[in-house]
Amino acid sequence: MTVSVGDTAPEFSLRDQDKQVVSLSGLRGAPVLVVFFPFAFSGTCTGELCQLRDELTTYTDAGVQVVAISTDPTFSLKAFREAQGLTFPLLSDFWPHGAAAQAYGVFNERAGMPLRGTFLVDAAGTVVFTEVNEVGDPRPQSGWKDAVAQLATAA
Repeated sequence: MTVSVGDTAPEFSLRDQDKQVVSLSGLRGAPVLVVFFPFAFSGTCTGELCQLRDELTTYTDAGVQVVAISTDPTFSLKAFREAQGLTFPLLSDFWPHGAAAQAYGVFNERAGMPLRGTFLVDAAGTVVFTEVNEVGDPRPQSGWKDAVAQLATAA
């Protein structure tokens, strides 16, 4: 079952592209945009994450930490981050394979990868926005920006 608005965001502790552990609880105190993506270096994922890179100040200016999660191993995420000039953490949900994506209800068991799930978690750890798209269905990021704006006005 997919995580819904009002739910407590499932905890995760995953290694980033530099093999440093990043946990959701370690980011508590600030809102977090959690962006699941299927694969590094794929066309749609590259387009989405590069758009996020180019518009990152929309989130950071509102105090939102952005993390992107895939089932790629850390070394692939490091190469992808460097190739695309991404500055936000890329987290590896490689092992146990897809555990974080499963906890959020966005893991495609047959394909072994996450769907395009996006979750905005407030500073207290409550999910305030969700969007889940199928693997081949790119996400418009306007909904993410609207959710961040609403979170800022509610604060």
